Amino acid sequence: MYLSRLQLNPTSRTLWRNAIDQPYKLHQLVMQGFPDGVCREDAHVLHRLDTTTNSITLLVQSDIQPDWKQLDNEFLLPSDPFDPHPNPAIQELSALDLQPGRTLRFRLRANPTKRLSTGKGNKPGPRVELYQEQDQLDWLQRKADLHGFRLLTADITPHGKATDWAKNKQDSQKRHKLTLFTVQFDGLLHITDADKFHHALTHGIGPAKAFGCGLLSLAPAG
Repeated sequence: MYLSRLQLNPTSRTLWRNAIDQPYKLHQLVMQGFPDGVCREDAHVLHRLDTTTNSITLLVQSDIQPDWKQLDNEFLLPSDPFDPHPNPAIQELSALDLQPGRTLRFRLRANPTKRLSTGKGNKPGPRVELYQEQDQLDWLQRKADLHGFRLLTADITPHGKATDWAKNKQDSQKRHKLTLFTVQFDGLLHITDADKFHHALTHGIGPAKAFGCGLLSLAPAG
C-alpha cells in the first residue's frame, strides 16, 4: 500500500477552477497518477484534501504505486528545502502495527448518510445526508462496530456542500449534477479486530470514496 502527499499550490487559479471544491474534477486529477484503464475500486484508490488558511495538501492512498509526472507542475508547490521529503512524496506503507488493543489518533473525512425506506420490500430508497451532529456520531459508531474498532473520542468539523458535474456511468456522454455533503472526524479509536480494521484502512469507510471521502488516517496516540 502506498501513501502520496502532494503539497498543492494555493495561488493557482487553474487548480481552484479545475479541482478544489469540485469533487469529480478532483477525482479526475487524482486518477492522473495511475495508468489509463486502472479502476479506482480495484486499486483501492482513496484521497482526501486537507486545507488550512495557507496550505492545501492532497493525500492519496492506493494499492499500486502512482506516478505524478503527468500532473501539471502549476498545481504543485516547489519542494521545500527544509522538508526532508520531496513534493510529491510517496511512501510505501508496510508492516503496520494494527493489533487489537492498540489506541490510535485518527482523521476521517466522510459523507454520513442513511438510506430511506421505499416501503416496497427490500428495494432501497434514496440516500439522504445526516446533518445533525448526534446523527453523524451515531453513523460513525455504526461504522466502528462494522470495521473492527471502538470509538473513544470524536470531534466533528463540518465542511458543507460541494457541487460538480460527473459522467453518467451508463452513458459517458451525459452528465449529472453531483452534490456532496462532508464532515471531518478527528479523535481516538481502539482497535478490536485486526482483520476488519485492516479492510477498513485499505478499502475506506462510508460512501463517496471516489470523491474524497473514506480515507482513514492514523497516528500514534501519544
